Amino acid sequence: MKRIITLQDISCVGRCSITVALPVISAMGVECGILPTAVLSNHTMFKHFTCKDLSDQIEPIADVWEKEEITFDGIYTGYLASEEQCEQICQFFDRFSTKEGLTIVDPAMADNGKLYPAFGEKFPAAMAKVCAKADVILPNITEACLLTGMPYKTEYDETYIRELLEKLLELGCGTAALTGVSYEPDKLGVAYLDRNGKEFSYFTRKCAQSFHGTGDLYAATVTGGLMRGLELGEALALAADFVVVCIEATASSTEPRWYGVEFESQIPELCRMLEERVKK
Repeated sequence: MKRIITLQDISCVGRCSITVALPVISAMGVECGILPTAVLSNHTMFKHFTCKDLSDQIEPIADVWEKEEITFDGIYTGYLASEEQCEQICQFFDRFSTKEGLTIVDPAMADNGKLYPAFGEKFPAAMAKVCAKADVILPNITEACLLTGMPYKTEYDETYIRELLEKLLELGCGTAALTGVSYEPDKLGVAYLDRNGKEFSYFTRKCAQSFHGTGDLYAATVTGGLMRGLELGEALALAADFVVVCIEATASSTEPRWYGVEFESQIPELCRMLEERVKK
């Protein structure tokens, strides 16, 4: 069984970050270790929350793992709390990345044209250094613009997306996969470009609703798919299809949309979808 480590925060209540990554990746047949970068009472879409930064624990934990000769087949990062933490993660990559393993970075820092409120203007440059060490990065369009300095657009064509992807590759990553791409009003999807010039895109129907945590769910599913041996395009397509299934399940629920996307009830469907692709 493959083993990955995910480094991101854990919200004790609410569907995001590690509370999504751990069950989803485990259900996909991959061992998922965790290194929490912070612990929150609940995610920040609630009116009140507590947060304990765990930056001072990252190096001691890594030291123990190194002494125990623990290795990982993949490293997956999500939300990172500060510029200093980005530097710590770069150092973690240097210690634990291998030629055979995969490093996947979801530069979770922005959406809808703006940085998340917790971040200052210098944060994208720090995150760009993390992305430079990755085999695969999974930014949305806002994040891609902040990482590259390109202007953010809500209306664009394939030329704009291609230029964004090329600029992302200039950061140093192996493959840039851009999420939230839409060329038609009723379609939403992903496009990637790798250093060999290989291109790929995949689109699903665009759901009328949006829910907190879908980006984390997408990245976790991609990671699980890659660890199970899927090609990147297959993993991206699987994740897109599964997020749609979960959005539709959540839309029929009475929970407020800010709480998070309902993925738990759809895990059997994820396993079915995964096994279909693995058998091909």
